[in-house]
Parts: sequence; structure tokens; C-alpha cells
Amino acid sequence: MPNFKLRVNGRAVTVESWDPAQPLLYVLRNSMGLHGAKFGCGLGQCGACTVLIDGKATRSCITSVKQAEGHAITTIEGSGSPEKPDPVQAAFIREQAAQCGYCTNGMIMTAKSLLRQTPHPTAEQVKQGLGRNLCRCATYTRILAAVLRAAKA
Repeated sequence: MPNFKLRVNGRAVTVESWDPAQPLLYVLRNSMGLHGAKFGCGLGQCGACTVLIDGKATRSCITSVKQAEGHAITTIEGSGSPEKPDPVQAAFIREQAAQCGYCTNGMIMTAKSLLRQTPHPTAEQVKQGLGRNLCRCATYTRILAAVLRAAKA
């Protein structure tokens, strides 16, 4: 079985995968026990599986383990802790921006990428930046407020 060298949450890891085209999402969840990224649509359209690869929001359900090899991967588990959430996580908590929580991982990771590129976005830029992330509970106004709060932090 082929081995793939990844850097996940600042740690070098080697994972085995039966197929170089296996989605990174499956490797993170099934081989590494990192369950923050969720399987939503499996087509890269909903954003529930979003992780950061080299700081850029990336859909892990359509990114192969081979494509991720050699890159820095950050999952929600590497972004902060319950005791010390990162600024985006803290803003989501403060604004109560999660309802069922299924989309929250993707929203936070996409927001982190957006804020790296645009540290002080307008509301319109946040809406556009998160426009490809879906929330079935429709907490968009709270998510928008959370990202704007994080930008001020």
C-alpha cells in the first residue's frame, strides 16, 4: 500500500492509502481520527469538508491525498482549543453562529482563509467569500456577524 507524507496541523505524518486518488477527507477522518471536516455533498459544493491547504480554503472531499502530499494542511482541530479558541472560533462562539453545527467547520476554515487574504473585509466581501458554503439552518446573519467580529479582533 502506498505511503503519503503529509503535514497536518503542524505535524509531519505518513499515511497509507489504498488509492492515490482517495479524498483527503477520508484520510483525515478515517486514518487520522480528525472528524471536524464533514462529508456533505461529496462534490465540493457545500463546504462542510473545508480545510486549509497552505493557508487556502480547500474542499477536502475533492482533493486527493496525492494532491495534498507535501503541503501544510490545517483542520479545525489545529485551529484552536476549547480552552483557547482562535479569533474566528471565538467570534463564532460569541455571536452564537452555529445552530446544528454541521457547516461550522467549513464556515470557520473558509473565514480564516478569507481573513488572511482580506484582513478587514466589508460585509459584502464576507458574503462573497463565504458564498460557496451552505448552511441548512440559515444562520447566515450570525455567521456574517462572527466573521466581521473576528476581523476586528
